[in-house]
Amino acid sequence: MIGYAMLGTNDQDRANAFYDAVFGAVGVGRLMTFPSGGIAWGVNWGVPMIAVGTPHDGAPASVGNGSMLAVTLDTRAKVDAMHAAAIAAGGADEGAPGVRGEEGAQAFYGAYFRDLDGNKLCAFRVGPA
Repeated sequence: MIGYAMLGTNDQDRANAFYDAVFGAVGVGRLMTFPSGGIAWGVNWGVPMIAVGTPHDGAPASVGNGSMLAVTLDTRAKVDAMHAAAIAAGGADEGAPGVRGEEGAQAFYGAYFRDLDGNKLCAFRVGPA
């Protein structure tokens, strides 16, 4: 049902470089450029994308308190890679990669970070190592 989720930025070029590095670390590329200059990244048109752009109303982008986007990945190594790429690209660590809860068939392995505008994201994998 969700086609894409969008995060706001106050510096499109800086955000593009950040997300090219973060998504590129797990093999995800740009799929769409909006007329406003925003970019959407994804694996293909059949699954939801994440977009980043400046607000349509011209007001500054701001972070939603309690808002977060979560990106599901198919391996723990990709969770680690996305988190490392985010930190290397200037993002802030919000929780190092690791199991939240108990290890097992439905283990939640996640890592949390903020982008350069302060938007919070989670990279995660559900399942055994």
